[in-house]
Amino acid sequence: MHDITVDELKHRLDKGENITIVDVREAHEYADYNIGATLIPLGTLSVQLDKLEGLEETEIVVHCRSGARSASAKELLKSQGYTKVRNLLGGMMEWQSKFG
Repeated sequence: MHDITVDELKHRLDKGENITIVDVREAHEYADYNIGATLIPLGTLSVQLDKLEGLEETEIVVHCRSGARSASAKELLKSQGYTKVRNLLGGMMEWQSKFG
C-alpha cells in the first residue's frame, strides 16, 4: 500500500473512521504529544507483534517523529505478513505543524 499523508489521515479520523494507528516512538515522545495511537516503540516491535495479532489483513498506519523509524516499522511488519501497512509521511513533526 502507498504511504499516507497527515492530511489524509486527519480527514479520515475526522470522518470517524476506525483506523489502527501504531506509534513507534519512545514512551517519553509519546507522553509529550500523541494522537491516541497504540505505542509500540520500534526497538520492541518485533517482540510485541502479539499486540497486532489478527490484523495482518487490516490497514495499519505507523508513525514516528519524522517518518524514518516508521518506515523501518513498515518494512518489519510487511516482512511478518502484514499486507496493508502505511507510513505516515512527515510523522508527528508534520502533524503538529499543520494541526497543532
